[in-house]
Order: sequence, then structure tokens, then C-alpha cells
Amino acid sequence: MNPRPRVERGDLLEWVERVATYLAADGMPPIAGRILGWLMICDPAEQSAAEIADAIGASRASLTTNLRVLAAMGFVSRRTRSGSRTAYYRVDEDAWEKVVRRQVASLSSLGEIVDAGLDLVGRGSARAGRIRAAHEIFLWMTRAFENAPPLPSGKRWSERTE
Repeated sequence: MNPRPRVERGDLLEWVERVATYLAADGMPPIAGRILGWLMICDPAEQSAAEIADAIGASRASLTTNLRVLAAMGFVSRRTRSGSRTAYYRVDEDAWEKVVRRQVASLSSLGEIVDAGLDLVGRGSARAGRIRAAHEIFLWMTRAFENAPPLPSGKRWSERTE
């Protein structure tokens, strides 16, 4: 077993900011990205809203709103402990698999809509050109996912890499 390296708080927060910046490019609010980044790397894995707010420098109001967003997206779950009113948050073990599956299903649905658009305007018509370009990408994506290996479950993957 490898000893845990000593990690400076500034290095952790820099990594959290990298996660937030990446996710913001896809439309996630920066605070939600910081929360997710923090919950991915913090120790202990479960943190109260106050601990998260203190760590990333967010207001409690903004934190509450963004924790709801992350919970609705399937990234974060909320737990309470016996005898305490404090709620603790953590990244679900299967969060990434759920999110990827949902994104693939969503893209597949958009592919079906694109296909219906080709039928609507005529597959060979000049006005179908833009739709055809999207259709080709969705066909490629469908083939790629059909031939992809199965997604690993969180537990099995974690056990193999530790």
C-alpha cells in the first residue's frame, strides 16, 4: 500500500479550480464545478455544507443552490448522521457512470430527432445538408458506443486501481 503524499491545501484548491473551469466550458456554474471538484478530492469524503463553503470560499446560499443542481444531475448525494441535523454531501460512487449513461442516452435521442428531420425535408434534398452533417456524426457516435467496452462499476474499478 502506498503512503498518502502530503498535499498542500493550495494545490488541492488549484486542482478544484481546474475541474470547475473545465466543467464551466460545458455550462456548469463555476460554484457547482468547485463543489464537485472539492467533493472529489476532499478528506473525509463526506463534508457538511459549512465545510464545503469554507473550503471553496462560497456563500451558503450559493452553495445550497448548487448542491441541489449537482444532486439533480446525479453527482452528489445528501446524508444525515444519527443524532445530528447536519447534512453531509458526497460524490456518489456511481455518479460518473450514471452521468455518462444519461449523456449517451440523450445524444442518442437527439440522433433520432436528427434522423426524423432528414425524413421531414427529404434525405436527398439540398436543405438537408446541415442535418445530414449532424446525422453522420450521430451515426459515427452510435457505432463507437456499440463497440465500446462496458462501463466499469465504481466498486470494481476502485478495487482494481488501489
